[in-house]
Amino acid sequence: MTDNSVSSQVPGIALPVAVLVGAGPGDPNLITLAGVAMLAQAKVVIYDALANKRLLIHCPPDTEYIFVGKRAQEHTLSQDQINTLLVEKCRELMAQRQHFGRFVVRLKGGDPYVFGRGGEEGQVLSEAKIPFTVIPGITAGIAGPAYAGIPVTHRNFTSTVTFITGHQQENESDKPALSDSGDVGANVDYSALAKLGGTLVFYMGVKTLPDITQRLITAGMATNTPAAVVRMATHPEQQTVIGQLGTISALVKQANIQAPAITIIGQVVTMRKQLNWFENRPLFGQTVLVTRTRQQAGELSRQLEALGAKVIEAPTIEIVQPADPQAAHAAISKMNDYDCVVFTSANGVRATWAAMQDLKMDARDFAAAVGAIGPATAAALQTLGITPEIVGEEAIGEQLAAALMDYFGSATDRTDHQDLDLSGIEFLLLRAEIARPALVNMLRNAGAEVDDVPVYQTRMAKVLPVEATTALGNGTINWLTFTSATTAKNLHAMLSADLREAVKHCHRLSIGPMTTKALCDLGWPPTVEAQRHDIPGMVEMLLRHIHGH
Repeated sequence: MTDNSVSSQVPGIALPVAVLVGAGPGDPNLITLAGVAMLAQAKVVIYDALANKRLLIHCPPDTEYIFVGKRAQEHTLSQDQINTLLVEKCRELMAQRQHFGRFVVRLKGGDPYVFGRGGEEGQVLSEAKIPFTVIPGITAGIAGPAYAGIPVTHRNFTSTVTFITGHQQENESDKPALSDSGDVGANVDYSALAKLGGTLVFYMGVKTLPDITQRLITAGMATNTPAAVVRMATHPEQQTVIGQLGTISALVKQANIQAPAITIIGQVVTMRKQLNWFENRPLFGQTVLVTRTRQQAGELSRQLEALGAKVIEAPTIEIVQPADPQAAHAAISKMNDYDCVVFTSANGVRATWAAMQDLKMDARDFAAAVGAIGPATAAALQTLGITPEIVGEEAIGEQLAAALMDYFGSATDRTDHQDLDLSGIEFLLLRAEIARPALVNMLRNAGAEVDDVPVYQTRMAKVLPVEATTALGNGTINWLTFTSATTAKNLHAMLSADLREAVKHCHRLSIGPMTTKALCDLGWPPTVEAQRHDIPGMVEMLLRHIHGH
């Protein structure tokens, strides 16, 4: 058999093995498309504490992850050890016959070459004759001020910006930097900085801030020069302290600001009053626990995060194949023998589509009418190019049954669903293995023939993420969201007695009546229930409750 793959040894061609990727300042949405593309081809990822771990979802399943993060005086590995590890992993990959298309990714907070020691790591790779590429990232010195409402340049104030490391090398032993984005630097000429003016941005300057401000004042900079310190820039936990050069150190100490933080000094700081968009978002400062399945959590999480909330995902349900997948396949392969195919969840849509792909079917095989329990399920169908003819106004089985009766019923009085006759109408319901019987009972009572076929089953998740249980225990959760009775029951079963009690001290948001009943039965009555029983309805109700509308 001929091997047509590209080998690691191509005469005269140096194929890249390592990639230095800038992860951006913390917000996972700020990584570049090129950075995501490299992660999608990663064989090994060596990542820092300031590189958001959520970025690792872009990697293939077989990727090896190695954490080498550094925070003040806490170092997983020294820089020399990181350099050695980087070379070793590259050589391991190069030894494989078919490494082309896979990379050792060095994922670094911010930009690799802006106080990130990426230059040193590139030198080490070069000296080891390992081909590498660099993907720049958005540096915290630009993104941090922007997320705090501070443009680093403005034509009314300054056209210059200077980036300075606030941490200085103490001796010649090349001690590790205080943070991932930090590099030890040469002595700073504060006299020159004071004369230059413009905007000064100090990285990693929290610990040395009193010394920095005093040196600038001694060098002649006015004590009333506007100043700001931004902690955890671009994260939901972002904190901003505003003051002046002469007062900012005391204000930062009073606010107990810890690293990582960016310090901005200059007249541009005054623009924050007009430009502070990030911290003014309607859910900023709120921490929300989302209990949906891992497959579904993203939709709700994205909407909440876009509005400023910190989201912690704690899936309580896992979606798995039904007990008898062959029965589901058999029903799906004959679905056009029915008058109507009915879906009662987006999970059912996804499970059916997966089965259709196994059966070499596609959207053209939907010749029958299609029903959806509500807008969210209809939207899931539409992503597949399928527009349902019948959609319930809300995601409730009784309302979908009424809509189906209206569509197929033959009675003269179509307002009274009890008089509708569905004799001879055949329905195929593709839904969960355990589902409420109301929809089936109402259709059968009207004379319809109904095949209720499980295409997936739900089971309790094995364990909750440590982040979720820790946050509940610490009392830092503001809201818990429940999108089904099952999510409520499973969370209750998975929590210890003390954490169940902690839930009572949080606000609780229910998607609808069935979920509300389950929460009440568990002793967790909801703080509020969505008027529209879908994800947008939950988000709208959350906003209304918090802001009193």
